[in-house]
Amino acid sequence: MTTLNQPSTAFTRSLANSSRAVKVAAVVFGSLLIAAASQIEVPFYPVPMTMQTFAVLLVGLLCGARLGAAAVLVYLAEAAIGLPVLSGGDTLATLLVKPTTAGYLVGFVGAAFVAGLIAERTAGRLWGAFTAAVAGEVVLMTLGVAFLASLIGADNAVKFGVLPFLLGDALKIVLAVAVARGAGRLALPGAL
Repeated sequence: MTTLNQPSTAFTRSLANSSRAVKVAAVVFGSLLIAAASQIEVPFYPVPMTMQTFAVLLVGLLCGARLGAAAVLVYLAEAAIGLPVLSGGDTLATLLVKPTTAGYLVGFVGAAFVAGLIAERTAGRLWGAFTAAVAGEVVLMTLGVAFLASLIGADNAVKFGVLPFLLGDALKIVLAVAVARGAGRLALPGAL
């Protein structure tokens, strides 16, 4: 039986019991998954729609709060050193020119952490994974829209930074939960 302090799925339990090298590899892989997902983009103004949200939530659900947030931080570090990992192949230097997505990028860290934390606490149950993903999305949108509102005003931030994304983000939540539930059944060899 899973207790509240145990990771929620076979994958997260095996990852938690793995060596430091395996955990580092999982964090790096998570960051690369987010980078790849950011390249799948539908241009919207002022914030593009990407698959980053899906990847961030998935990494949080599978890796847990700490490793999930670490994967996002590594992703942001990759962008900070100039790797073209952000949507459209951008780097963090691009945010000086077009800062509209900065709040969402910060929100990714919180989203992965919150999604991972709730998933850990709900023992891998379907309702728990869904609640975790929705809570992660709320954190992400709250931080993203708050920063966007400081640039273009609250009404425009909601009009351009929330409303166009509702359906797509709902689908990404469902997809992240489905993939996490399937992949969560797998365990890393020799870790359990």
